[in-house]
Amino acid sequence: MSGRKLSLAAILSATGSHIAGWRHPDCPADGSWNIRRYIEAAQIAERAKFDLCFLADSYALKQASNEELSRTSNSIALIEPMTALSAMAMTTQSIGLVATMSTTYCEPFHVARMMASLDLISEGRAGWNLVTSANPAEALNFNRAEQDAHADRYARGGEFVDVVRKLWDSWDDGALIADKAAGRYFRPDGLSAINHKGEHFSVKGPLNTVRSPQGHPVIFQAGSSGPGVDLAARTADCVFTQQRGIDPARAFYAKVKQAVADAGRDPDQVRILPGLVPFVAESEAEAQDKFNALQALVDPSVGIQILTAVLGGVVDLSGYDIDGPVPTIPETEGMKTFQGNLLTEAREEGLTLRQLYLRYAAGFGHWRAVGSATQIADLIEEAFTGGAADGFAISSAMLPGSLDDFARLVVPELQRRGLFRIEYEGGTLRDRLGLKRPARIDPAG
Repeated sequence: MSGRKLSLAAILSATGSHIAGWRHPDCPADGSWNIRRYIEAAQIAERAKFDLCFLADSYALKQASNEELSRTSNSIALIEPMTALSAMAMTTQSIGLVATMSTTYCEPFHVARMMASLDLISEGRAGWNLVTSANPAEALNFNRAEQDAHADRYARGGEFVDVVRKLWDSWDDGALIADKAAGRYFRPDGLSAINHKGEHFSVKGPLNTVRSPQGHPVIFQAGSSGPGVDLAARTADCVFTQQRGIDPARAFYAKVKQAVADAGRDPDQVRILPGLVPFVAESEAEAQDKFNALQALVDPSVGIQILTAVLGGVVDLSGYDIDGPVPTIPETEGMKTFQGNLLTEAREEGLTLRQLYLRYAAGFGHWRAVGSATQIADLIEEAFTGGAADGFAISSAMLPGSLDDFARLVVPELQRRGLFRIEYEGGTLRDRLGLKRPARIDPAG
């Protein structure tokens, strides 16, 4: 694609993506709940011309004791993303604003209305990260005894996004005319009930919010399992993914692009953004010192507790020797691909529990890079030009400091190489990502 540019997303994960980052003296410890911290990070990303900032979310604490949970800031005191992004929309002008909302524990009408509202508030900068929810503890907060099976969650998720898009299309562009002289507030032929009846949902509609500036807010999806790739191929505009090297990233990129084509869509209209945790400084040695300082702050009890949770909570790892091998962990109904990748790495590389949790600690399993601005830019350029990524979701170890390091050191190098924009172009998030505005399809047709 001629003139193709990198896409960059800033993952704003409270105090940062390193599980011990909050303990560092340079990291503000109130980053989870202080809206000014989110605004500061979003403004750093906007000054650097990032496409978007992204807020992940969870509807439950991890399954652990209060004693264990008290030693980590991970998902402990988060502001609800849609609330936070609405505030951030008032303090930014151009950057995209993307929130996680679950298809397992929300209803389509809620998501459609809130996302359309955020798109109106931000004047076309909203995005929805569609998740099916992998934390089994979330079920207990929604009147359920246990988590739904992986396949069932994806079946519901597929129908969910269909209903949301129908609701977004229940208004035609320009249907609300507010013609005072004629006494007509909207065109009657510009509004349609959707009358959806499916296996999981029965929704009459229409949406009581007008068609938003982008038509459809941009849809993001992060599942890498077979059902996850199938859902992304059919519905996603952008795909977040956890890859930990150029070869697996290239293989995943080709797989998704082919799946998109097989689904009858244009692969160039789907952006694939692997997560990247950069530890960057003026020199490689200084960057390595930054990395080592954070790794030294990881409390072993926290490492074991987090590892137990991300591997599905079916085996309590606290009774095992942390310098011994990783025990056999059965498959769960959680993040199947991610869990499988972690356990494969542990087995193939002979990792101990300590080595595995330290690997996870440095960015929740994302691709990690430690080096100078030139070295980080080299990695990004190789992935971007070598068929492994359309850009990256930058997951900063500490916020706002690590994001500022990337913006100050790496972004100018990417711009110098002609890989990344100098100024924003276009008025919406879709424009920035190079995505076409979806035509309205009559939902009642």
